[in-house]
Order: sequence, then structure tokens, then C-alpha cells
Amino acid sequence: MKNDNDPIAMEARSDHSKNAQYIKTLVPGPLSSSSRTLPSNQEFNFFNNFDNFRLPINQIDKTSDSLLQIIGSSSKNSGPNNSINFPNNIDRIADDEAYRWLTGMNDGILEQFNVSVDEFQKIREKEEEMGCVDGSDPSNNGFQLVQGNKKKKGMEGWNSSSYSGVKVKKGALAAVTTGKAKVPFHIPSIRKPQEEYNILVNNSNEPFVHVWLQKTEDGQRFVHPMEKESVMDFVDKDIADIEPIIPPSIESTPFKLVEEVKDLKELAAKLRSVHEFAVDLEHNQYRSFQGLTCLMQISTRTEDFVVDALKLRIHIGPYLREIFKDPAKKKVMHGADRDILWLQRDFGIYLCNLFDTGQASRVLKMERNSLEHLLQHYCGVTANKEYQNADWRLRPLPSEMLRYAREDTHYLLYVYDLMRIKLLSMPKEPEHIDAPLVEVYKRSSDVCMQLYEKELLTPNSYLNIYGLQGAGFNARQLSIVAALCRWRDYIARVEDESTGYILPNKVLLEIANQMPVTASKLRQLLKSKHPYVERYLVDVVDIIRHSLQNVIAFEAAAQQLRMGRLLNASGEHVNGRTDGTKQFTP
Repeated sequence: MKNDNDPIAMEARSDHSKNAQYIKTLVPGPLSSSSRTLPSNQEFNFFNNFDNFRLPINQIDKTSDSLLQIIGSSSKNSGPNNSINFPNNIDRIADDEAYRWLTGMNDGILEQFNVSVDEFQKIREKEEEMGCVDGSDPSNNGFQLVQGNKKKKGMEGWNSSSYSGVKVKKGALAAVTTGKAKVPFHIPSIRKPQEEYNILVNNSNEPFVHVWLQKTEDGQRFVHPMEKESVMDFVDKDIADIEPIIPPSIESTPFKLVEEVKDLKELAAKLRSVHEFAVDLEHNQYRSFQGLTCLMQISTRTEDFVVDALKLRIHIGPYLREIFKDPAKKKVMHGADRDILWLQRDFGIYLCNLFDTGQASRVLKMERNSLEHLLQHYCGVTANKEYQNADWRLRPLPSEMLRYAREDTHYLLYVYDLMRIKLLSMPKEPEHIDAPLVEVYKRSSDVCMQLYEKELLTPNSYLNIYGLQGAGFNARQLSIVAALCRWRDYIARVEDESTGYILPNKVLLEIANQMPVTASKLRQLLKSKHPYVERYLVDVVDIIRHSLQNVIAFEAAAQQLRMGRLLNASGEHVNGRTDGTKQFTP
């Protein structure tokens, strides 16, 4: 028990107070001021010659070392098997090494804190199930459970059980009542599906192999199944045979959320019995290197299906591959360019006989080519596009997100009917060799025959970073850009994250512009949280330092950038754009 009246303690406090007051007389202004601090470098050495300055500073130094030693050796903080000893040669080690020790200590403390919070939440969950806890009770000490069966304040209209412990920012949920976007594009607390569902990907810096396709006789390229088909076989011959079928309302349409293999098997059986169906995908590109297909929506004339493409990832190809390839079945999609590639990458699915309503809207020269516009124009339906950029990794999915997903395919076969009639009635345009409907099928077939290619890192990949062309960087800065580009690519592949999540283009260019060569300067430069940069902070600083010794190799590129005529390896002018699905910047 501390005795405030102890004479020795009182004397020590008095001496400490006097010393502190003397230091303040040397340094005008409060010590906490960012612009007025203790003297440094030569000034510090000068003042350190005087006992009234040196003695209190030494006392502070000893006290700090003592406290750090206690923290470092404490098994309570870092765990019995993870004690981190305070370095004995603290006076001689570099700042970066000291920083490594301190961050390691912090990680141990935070890990222990997380364990304690988890234990606390488990206890609270049991109490809540027993009816012992009121979410509005002020005695909760500031803790509010996100999960549970009770609806919390500000979450009206949401099924609280759908969050299953996932924490969403309060502002995102409060937006439910304002009509704004209800789910952010990224929910950091979602456990990565790659871990949740044991999703294996090949992120090696090697070309993607289309294992489900044959190769040409010379082995030089893959052969898409569409190459064996004639586009004219897909074209409707008689306009009299087309009778638009108005879809029932979403509320009255049978719906199935396909989450189990047996349900996927039943879906495959139903698709084999129809001649046409509509397809769409929901995707996430921010938390994986190549991207992940999260949902597959399918609609027939009578039913809607939403397939959990994360949970059933390894089963979708075996059950649906042949159905999608079947040239006798019409697949209707809107703006399928990226969906086609995602189907190939994640499921080994290759389409034949596609009608792309996005291509049809261009041939029809419609005012806008978005699905939102088509639904309004042909169906009088105002589509809710607030979830277009939502984080589709969220599980379980709220009912609002499921409805949004269904809307993308529910009306599409009816739009397809009306578009075919319009295209067949149109005269052939002088700029087109083919009739309008034939033109749409040819464009749709071109979309089908695209083949997915994995992003590969090359020595010149850094030149494609968006914003680099106008940055006016010199050779030193370009060297840093190239090195950081290589680093983030490596980390992104290993951790299965997007390069934009590891280190956004804007931040990368700012680091190259400022050229910080110490951990403290780099830390000051970061305006927001970047987990992997923080984790590898010292390594990133080492990369920057090393890059500054490799400047000569970038003199020519810097000169060409200044002249605005930098060419890439193919001899084409570099325009500073990157593939948005890879170099995603929030």
C-alpha cells in the first residue's frame, strides 16, 4: 500500500518536482508541445554538461529502463511461453531494433487483451441467452455486443442474427434509416473466406493454366469450346416464335439459397431441364490477390437461386461446368466481360451460347447501358444499386443483400425477350455487316472467348501504377517505386491480399515522393492504418534505403517520364493505368 505521508517518498517527490521545473526553464513552453521539446543533438550535449540538467535526465532514463525491463520480463503480459526479454545493450542497439522489440511487446499485450475480450464476450453471450443482460444497461461499461438475438438501437430493419458476430461500423448500420449505402465495401472484421472455407489458390508469378481446356496441336494456346461452334446456330430465326414472358414479382417467385451440395445437385438437375437461364456473379477483389467469386445468382422463368460460391467453391465446377458449356442452352447475362473470367478462374467454367444484354443495349444505341437503366426502361423497376460495391464476403447475408442479388437476374430473361424483338425489327445499320441481332450474338461470343490471365510481375510493372506518369519523379524516387511495387506484390501473393490492400497506389507514390529513411518518418507519413506496412515497417524502411543505392538503373526511365514518351516492353506508350481488379485502390 502506498503511503503518501512517507517522508522519504515526500522528499523524492519534492526533488523530482524541482528537477522537472528546472528542465522546463531550459525549454520554453510545455514539454508536450510538438514544436517545443527538450534540446537535441549538439544542444543536448551542451546542456548535459550541467548537473541540474544531467541528473534529472539520467534519473528519467534509469526509471524508463527499469519499467521496460519489468514489462519485457512479465509473463502475465506476453504469456508463459512468449516472454520477451528487454535487450541489455539498449544503449548500443539501433532505433529500428528497439522498435522491433517494442512492437513485439505490444503485439503480445494486444493478443492477451483479445483473448480476454473473447472470454468476456462468451460470458456475456451466456448471460444474454439467460436473459440476464440488457443491451441498453448503462452498467455495461461501454461494451456493446454486436451479435445476439436482440436488435440493438440503430439496427431496425436488419436481421441482427445475420451478422453472426461480424462487427460493422455504427455509421454503416445507422445509414439504414437514411437511405444511404447500408453495407460498406469492406468489413475488416470478417474472417477471410480463404481461411474459413480452406480455399486454395495459386498466386505464383506464373501464367494461369486452363486445365479444363484442350490445347492446339502445336501446344501454343488453349482452345475455347466456342471455337467449335457457329454463332449463327444461336441466333433466333423467327420473330413470331418470341413471346415475352412477364416474370412474377420477386415476392411470389420461389427462391432457394444454395448452401449445401445436395441443393447444388438439385439446381443442376433443374437447369438441365430448361433451355435458357440468367446468370450473374458477386465478387470481392479487395481481400485476395486474384479476387474471389462470392455469389452466383441464377434465374429460370419460374425460380430464383443464389449459390454461396465461397462455401461451395470446389463443387460448383463439377456440377455446373457441362451445363454452362452446353451450346443448346442459352445463358443471359449483363455486362459479362469480367464474370466470364471469374467463372474460368474460380470454377473452370467456360460458356457457350451467351446473350449479353449489355452488348445488346449498345447495338440498340440505348441512352445508357447499365442494368439499372434496362430494368427501368423495360420493366418499370427501380433497381436498388446501394449494394453494388458491398462486401459480399459477409455471412450470413442480410435479406436486403439477397434481394439485391436476386434482382440482377430475376428480370433478365424478360429483358432478353424484349431486346430480341427490338433487334429483329431493326434495319441493318450501314456500319455493321450483320443484322443487329447477329451483331449482338457475335459480340457476346467474343466476350465468351476471353481467357483469364493472372497478373504477372515484370521488371517494368511499376511503370503501370496509376498516377506515376504525372508525378514528375526523379531516378531516386522511381527506384523506390519499383522496389515497393516488388515488395507489395510478393506480400500480396503470399498473404493472398490485393496489392491495393497491402499498399495503395496513392500511399506508395507518397512514400516515394517523401523518401523516408527511418521508421519514425515513415510512420508519420502514413495517414491511415495499413496493417501490412505497419507489420513490416522496418523492412519497408530497409527497402527504401537500399533503393537509394540503386539509382543509376532508373535514370533513363526518369528521363523518358519527364519527356512524356515512356514505352513499355511491347513498344506501346505507357498510360499509367493498372488492372483495377489487381491494383485496387479504395
